[in-house]
Amino acid sequence: MAESFRFEDTSIPGLKVIYPFIAVDERGYYMKYYEHNIFEKNGIFLSSHEEAQSRSRKGVIRGLHFQTKHQQAKLVRVVWGEAFDVAVDLRLNSPTFGKWKGVYLSAENRKMVYIPAGFAHGLLALTEDMLLSYISGDDYDPATDGGIRWDDPEIGVHWPLELVDQPILSEKDQALPSFSEYMRTAQEM
Repeated sequence: MAESFRFEDTSIPGLKVIYPFIAVDERGYYMKYYEHNIFEKNGIFLSSHEEAQSRSRKGVIRGLHFQTKHQQAKLVRVVWGEAFDVAVDLRLNSPTFGKWKGVYLSAENRKMVYIPAGFAHGLLALTEDMLLSYISGDDYDPATDGGIRWDDPEIGVHWPLELVDQPILSEKDQALPSFSEYMRTAQEM
């Protein structure tokens, strides 16, 4: 049995949920999560600059991260475990500026999320051992690395915290500015 790629639009223009190509038989499965030509036919122009992965334990929150220059489009998927993945639209001219979308990604549901450049990205690990893999459309630039607090009330992400004992954040993520503070700084640049 084989299933072709499927691309689903979300309520935020450009942000897409993607189901990979998969062929299953008695031996197991073959899965293809990216094919340049098929993605371009579906409006996704992603050239792979970096491929990376992060491993997190249950309750870890990463983000909300972005780069102010060399903004990175990302194709995100969970290889092992489950996560609640969040994208926040930071494109100033977008009709959905400041809006967020969350998607449950898991090794079992095989969903992926395409996050265009100009978004903040974050996640909450929902299983004890979660492995996230992603392709980035530009290089990591530590000089323009930025972020917004994960629990910013103005953005209002509804994290499924009832599924974890307590949120676990890095010192860096705990010190991120609010959305309002970020906007004041961005306007001064």
